[in-house]
Amino acid sequence: MIKFNNIWKTYSKELFVSKNTALQGLSFSLKKGNTLGLIGANGAGKSTSIRLLMDFIRPDKGNITISDHQPNRFSIRKHIGYLPETASFPPNLNIVNLLGFTGTTCNIPRKILRLRSEELLNKLDLWETRNRPLRTYSKGMQQRANFVLALINNPELLILDEPMSGLDPMGRNKIILLIQQLKQAGKTILFCSHILEDVDRLVDDILVLHKGKKLFYGTPAALTDQERKSSMAEAFVSMVQKDECND
Repeated sequence: MIKFNNIWKTYSKELFVSKNTALQGLSFSLKKGNTLGLIGANGAGKSTSIRLLMDFIRPDKGNITISDHQPNRFSIRKHIGYLPETASFPPNLNIVNLLGFTGTTCNIPRKILRLRSEELLNKLDLWETRNRPLRTYSKGMQQRANFVLALINNPELLILDEPMSGLDPMGRNKIILLIQQLKQAGKTILFCSHILEDVDRLVDDILVLHKGKKLFYGTPAALTDQERKSSMAEAFVSMVQKDECND
């Protein structure tokens, strides 16, 4: 469903910020129905990869396709659910207002929108607070509200940027269970997370990025075997340290 072919992306030099090559010839693919976890330290290229997929920025070189179409093709947008790392809502609106707006832009019939909104808000413990202004939501509640918005159009592809950000243990567990249910429903999921334990539990494959380069693509078990470590977190640290030594 997703293909990156020799993607290069460099951010130009700006005031107080030096020129930065965020991705260096990145190639990978994600099959329909699979779940891929992007892992890497800060500055590895994870967020750049997601921004390219969402067509927020364009590559300097290479080609990206989603279901054999370019990311800028409008017709594929309705099949994508996107969860940004940080929620950004109009403070005086409530989640019902935003769901109504999202449903209209996605051409969701009113009855289906109402039923799906109630289902998702109940599933993520936001039904009782649905009429509260979003400015009164905690960070964890805002993250769950963001998840509802990402799912309201019943997307085929989910792109999740740090889905556990700001969640307490109970909220994190709800999101983990929800992602597992989405996997079982056949959704294609790409997400990045600093919580490697969650990545290990949820993904089919992992893509390890470091300084814009692909260090590894495969199953978590294959990574631990390759690095001869007992956990994915230890294997990840070992691989990055080796790459640092080779620079």
